[in-house]
Amino acid sequence: MSQTLSLVADVGGTNTRVALAKGERVDEGSIQRYRNADHAGFEDVLRLYLAEVGTPDLDGICVAVAGTVKDGVATVTNHGWTISEGALRDIAGAPLACVINDLQALGHSVGHIPAEKLRPILAGPPALPGAVRLVIGVGTGFNIAPVHDFPGGRIVPASEAGYACLPGRSERDLGLARFVADTDGHPATEEVLSGRGLANIYAFEAQPDPADTDAAGVMALAAEGDPTAQKAVGTFLDLLGVVSGDLALEHMPIGGIYFAGGVSRAMAPYFEGSNFEASFRAKGKLSDLMNSFSISLIEDDYAPLLGTAAHLSRQNAPSPH
Repeated sequence: MSQTLSLVADVGGTNTRVALAKGERVDEGSIQRYRNADHAGFEDVLRLYLAEVGTPDLDGICVAVAGTVKDGVATVTNHGWTISEGALRDIAGAPLACVINDLQALGHSVGHIPAEKLRPILAGPPALPGAVRLVIGVGTGFNIAPVHDFPGGRIVPASEAGYACLPGRSERDLGLARFVADTDGHPATEEVLSGRGLANIYAFEAQPDPADTDAAGVMALAAEGDPTAQKAVGTFLDLLGVVSGDLALEHMPIGGIYFAGGVSRAMAPYFEGSNFEASFRAKGKLSDLMNSFSISLIEDDYAPLLGTAAHLSRQNAPSPH
């Protein structure tokens, strides 16, 4: 890959990280973090960062955004910022600009994350070169990024998988779906498999007693041995196994499944001893097929930046003939 100089950024709901990259390599010494609440928009952050690093001559800029991207324009979830490729080109003075969803950035990071930053969750057979991989993000929301490698490059299509309905295997599942629908009008997966989803499960499990706490509060209570919180964590992992198994059958990621996001990382100590593996593999006559998929947890804080750098480097690379 050509050693172009690029600017990459990871815009979350609360903080933004910006860095310089040479080709696919992010310069970790150049990474700066900014609180979104301190700035009117990403353009302000970008101008500030460029001034801090001496306004370098850039070949490209790529921004990963926690939000929906349409026609090169993104709106940051939970903050209202709008980021457009045109504005990025104008401010950075770069000929190439791209805006991608944060899960897409994680998809582009696969293969570039150091092995020590991947925690094994479920073992599987060695991946064949070019096999499909799947990133599942469990954090503020729930979403996926299928990863397809071809001789001409990598494709990571956008998705909004968190909007799909919850599975309904049992009376408990159906009761939870009704509980969520009573509040939100739609029993979406991310209303259970996310930060606020864990809080929803806790409230459901605590019935008929009122329960009002956030995901961090649930995890703290679980660590203290609170039975309702521990039951909520167990329900969360059970449903995560079911949904992840369904997604594996839909996408056939023989190259591996990768969990990402703050909630999935918080759950790391609880996978072992939970129903996650049994629920993931419980697919009737297809249960043996479920042994084809490995699962790892991404523990690299810089993975979105790695992904944006890799994606931008591929865009700058000469087309194969």
